[in-house]
This record gives sequence, C-alpha cells and structure tokens, in this order.
Amino acid sequence: MRTIGIVGAGIVGLAIGRELGLRRSGTRVVVFDKEDRVAAHQTGHNSGVVHAGIYYQPGSLKARLCSRGRSMLREYCLERKLPYDECGKLVVAVDPGEVTRLDALAERAAANSVPGLRRVGPAEIRDLEPYATGLAALHSPRTAITDYVAVARAFAEEIEAAGGEIRLNFPVRRVTPAPGGGLLISARPPHRSAVAPSGGAAAAGGDVAVDELIVCAGLQSDLVAGLAGDEAGPRIVPFRGAYMRVVRAKADLVRGLIYPVPDPRYPFLGVHFTRRVDGSVEVGPNAVLATAREGYRLADLSLREVYGIASWPGAWRMAGKHWRTGVREIYGSLSVRAYMRAARRYVPLIGAGDVVRAGAGVRAQALDRDGSLVDDFRIHRVGTVTAVRNAPSPAATSSMAIAEHVVNILEEQRQ
Repeated sequence: MRTIGIVGAGIVGLAIGRELGLRRSGTRVVVFDKEDRVAAHQTGHNSGVVHAGIYYQPGSLKARLCSRGRSMLREYCLERKLPYDECGKLVVAVDPGEVTRLDALAERAAANSVPGLRRVGPAEIRDLEPYATGLAALHSPRTAITDYVAVARAFAEEIEAAGGEIRLNFPVRRVTPAPGGGLLISARPPHRSAVAPSGGAAAAGGDVAVDELIVCAGLQSDLVAGLAGDEAGPRIVPFRGAYMRVVRAKADLVRGLIYPVPDPRYPFLGVHFTRRVDGSVEVGPNAVLATAREGYRLADLSLREVYGIASWPGAWRMAGKHWRTGVREIYGSLSVRAYMRAARRYVPLIGAGDVVRAGAGVRAQALDRDGSLVDDFRIHRVGTVTAVRNAPSPAATSSMAIAEHVVNILEEQRQ
C-alpha cells in the first residue's frame, strides 16, 4: 500500500487528504500537524466568507479554483448540514475615484462568470443594506458565510473513516530520503497529549515513511518546502489582521457583507463588515506586517523569524514601495478610532464606541525576491514532493477545488 504524507492540517491539507481518499483507493493518507487540533491557524482565524470570485485575474488559478470551489463547498455543506448562509455582499464605492475602479472590478467579475452579480445605485444599496451609504456598488447575492473549522473537522473525519491518520503534535523537522525509496518524515516527540478530531489517538514522535509528500503548511510552507528540497522563494511574510466586533445593540445594522472597493496594488480586500454564522458582526481585518509567523498579538515577537524576513531581498523592496501604507495600518491597529474611521464611510452609524476588539488572524503571504506580493495560488513540484507555496484568500473557499487540482497533478505524474 502506498502512503502519501500531507504536512498541514488546515482546510487545504485536509481537503487534499479527503480527495486522495476518494480517488486513490488502496492509498494510505497521513496528515501531520504540529498543533494539538486541526484548523489551528489560518483556517481557524479567518472571517468565514465564501467568495464568489469577483476580484481575481481572469484565467488565474484563483479565478478558476474559486468558482469551482464555491460550488463544491456549497454542495458539501448542504449535504453535511454544515452552516452555509448566502447572505450576499455589497462592494461599495464611496467616492468618484472608487466608482471608476468599481467599473473595472465589474468587468473582471463578468469575465469570471460571478453568479447573479449586478451593479446597484444609492437607493438599491439602502434596500439591501439600509444603514450603508455609497455612490454605487456591486451586489453579489451568492457570496456566503460558513464555519471553516467545522468544514475542516468534517474533512478530517472523512480521512480517518477512509483509513487515514491525522497525526497531531507532530512538528516536521526533517525530510530525508528513505532506504529503498520514498521519504522519511521526522519530528521531535510531542510535548503535550492530544486527540484527533474524530477520536483517534494522538501522534507519537519518530519517523514516518511516505512514498509522496504534499506540503500545505500555511505560515510555515516555505520552511517545510525547503526541508523537502524546494527552492527558497517565494518567502512567506506574515501579515497580522485584527478584527473588531460590533456590539450586540448595533449588530442588526448589517445584514450581510459590506466591502470597500479594493486597492489593486495590494492582495488585500480592505477593512470590511462581515456577518458571522453565529449572528455576530465583525469589522476587519486590517493588514500589518507581523513580527512572528504566528504573531496573533501585536506584542508577539520572534527575532529569528524577523531576521528570516529581513534577510529576504524582497522584504526591503516591498518596504520601500509600501512603507506609508504600513505606517497607516499600524496606527489603525493601535487606535480603535483610527481603525473605524475608514469603516464608518460605509456604515456611518457604527463608530469607535460601537465595537470591541475581537482577536486577530495571521495571513501567510508569499513574497517574491523582487519584492512582489504573490497574488495567485502557487504550487511547486520537486521530485515526489508537491508544495503549496502560496494559498491566501480565497484558499478556504477554493479548498476542495485546490484538492482536485493537486491530486490531478499527482495523477499526471503517475502516467
């Protein structure tokens, strides 16, 4: 029996493990993760939005896999009775310059066949979101919200039901050739006990032999890919995104999702209003360069990881281009009033006094050597190793389609 190892028990790694179980009968899947639970990092800290494909370059992997992934995820959630609410999204222009960018965005969305998308004016904005303001907007009725942690757990259960394993507390430290072929995946012994999400036993330390390896390590993806022989670039640069939660008394002022028109210079969508499946409403996230790969607090600092960022040539080129935006984002993280100043342009009745801090996530953003923030999904193949090197938003939306794509790559290699 062949064994395929997957490093990373986030939603992408687990979706790939599930897809392998469905398409490769007789193959054993082993998912490794250094944490004591699945979906511990990006999957467990995102906004829960299921994107419809408005923003992405037509023909790109993002555009193709987002469209396919949304349909697959919707069907999966309905079948498994997982939360899935098509609450809809407004992308709102509040000044004439943004209206011009909105027109370009509408053309891109049309090229991506975004379902049901239409342009609306101020009166229709108020019909859809009575407390929102703007000159014009794009309404995406099929944009939805879900619980990605619940989806990831369901994927993990399917992997185990098919005879695979979820090895938690297994931080991959070495990837070396195995005697007779394949690879040895090595980890130090776990420092705490854990139970896999569907009741399996916690992982033990030691070496595990695999025939093929797939790296879906998110914030650590460049480091783990490097252990497996992949090239240094692109380097992962962590961006911390802080959220605010609207107080209960004003949560009903937002029915669905209200987004700004994104700045085309950045792969971030800007601070926005998001309704969650539990009925709460969040504002955010912003995007601040983090001083640790898993730096969920502003005070989190890893000198080793800061050095790793600073030693990458692209980091200085990025800083030279975007330092003013970085300073503005940091100020917004320190001041609730500054944070909410931009958000109030879209919903004026929700201000600094109507929100509380609500935690943060960290985005694994790949950075090329020339200082370019990698926009599209990027997947490398080195021998028997397939590495997902860049999978930011909409990776959760696209997870099942990314899984199809990766398994197709493996199938092509076998032929």
